[in-house]
Amino acid sequence: MSEHLPPEALDQWADALREHFDLNPEDVPISLILDLAKDVANGVARPAAPFSAFVAGLVAGRRGGSPEDVRAAVADVVKLAGDWQG
Repeated sequence: MSEHLPPEALDQWADALREHFDLNPEDVPISLILDLAKDVANGVARPAAPFSAFVAGLVAGRRGGSPEDVRAAVADVVKLAGDWQG
């Protein structure tokens, strides 16, 4: 088995996560999270991207965990990254 997931296998990995954790497709917004990672990596630093995605998920869960909560938490993180002066 490869150490790295090829880009074309992302949907398969997302499907496996959804199945394992009994999630709906809207619970795992791939493009939203990838965009968050891109914005944070470009606006803050590359290592901040996975950490920021984790924080967005944590915040969304604390807000209730709905898809809307996820989108709002991601938007908050992306805005913070865009405003980052570090």
